[in-house]
Amino acid sequence: MNGGDAYGIMEAQYTRRHHRHEVRDDQCTSALVKHVKAPVHLVWSLVRRFDQPQRYKPFVSRCIMTGDLGIGSVREVNVKSGLPATTSTERLELLDDDEHILGMKIVGGDHRLRNYSSIITVHPEVIEGRPGTMVIESFVVDVPEGNTKDETCYFVEALIRCNLKSLADVSERMAVLDQTEPINPY
Repeated sequence: MNGGDAYGIMEAQYTRRHHRHEVRDDQCTSALVKHVKAPVHLVWSLVRRFDQPQRYKPFVSRCIMTGDLGIGSVREVNVKSGLPATTSTERLELLDDDEHILGMKIVGGDHRLRNYSSIITVHPEVIEGRPGTMVIESFVVDVPEGNTKDETCYFVEALIRCNLKSLADVSERMAVLDQTEPINPY
């Protein structure tokens, strides 16, 4: 088995374990994976801050929180121009610091993402002999009238890919400053 096969097996196991969504016929779902060359504690420190998505999400210009960062907390996110929305109201559904899992649901806003919920998990791995992180983000969302499942999934996946790339860029810059030691495989 080569390294790529091992990644695929781990991705599948984590996805089956943590990324279960109940999907109706009028919804689409998907899961995306990003391998980040930064240790899990750095990546999780960004992901878990439900009150500061703009630290790595490039389309977020501002975030105002209601609540104490616990389950049920709500954030009002302002979206940068260029997207078909200006605001999104999102509720924290799950935050597990031991398993590194964050779940959220969109509960309002001026966009077409109805019944959107997502789960993001971060998992330690070794990349090129150094501590790395496998990030998996999955979602389920209604397919808007006038759109197909493929169109809806393509749009949401493009946003998530952009967010995950930005998360990797920010985390990897932080890791360079942290000077994380390589893992000795022996």
